[in-house]
Amino acid sequence: MKRNRPKYKQIIEAAVVVIAENGYHQAQISKIARQAGVADGTIYLYFKNKEDVLISVFREKMGMFVQKINEVAAGKETAAEKLLVMIQNHFQILSEDRYLAIVTQLELRQSNKTLRFKINEVLKEYLQVIDHILTVGKENGEFAADLDIRLARQMIFGTMDETATTWVLNEHKYDLVELAPKVHELILNGCKSKSSGSQRGTT
Repeated sequence: MKRNRPKYKQIIEAAVVVIAENGYHQAQISKIARQAGVADGTIYLYFKNKEDVLISVFREKMGMFVQKINEVAAGKETAAEKLLVMIQNHFQILSEDRYLAIVTQLELRQSNKTLRFKINEVLKEYLQVIDHILTVGKENGEFAADLDIRLARQMIFGTMDETATTWVLNEHKYDLVELAPKVHELILNGCKSKSSGSQRGTT
């Protein structure tokens, strides 16, 4: 219920800005409260501590990623098309919110083992979206019948993640979304079946 309240969303958005500007370890609850325009104590009505704030930020934003990607992918018939819109939307969301990009690509890389475990738990829903696309591709013959879905998923998410991280580290000096077709082509070449590849070569 708390997640549906305006102040919860207000705090989440404020936390993204404060963590991006100050780094996770320097992002005090008082700074987040000030950015959100609420009293310090209000934060604790919604979150247990700063760690809970970070995990909640990731949960909310990752949920947005999944919802958006499911919406756009639903209208695509082939796995290749679904894969392309997934990559495009992943990059588009980060491009439109650079504070979020800094948080997801840099500040979520925490050494705390407990925190890493919680982040990985949140990530599972997104990885299931990738698994679904890969399964569709195997079933319709676009992707190799012996494709290792777990390995392919790691390759796909890892490639998107590293591409976005490099963009952030380069201070957004180029268009991230423009890279989507190139990333898509590289990934597709690694997944597609030999028969699919030969058919493409004849067109």
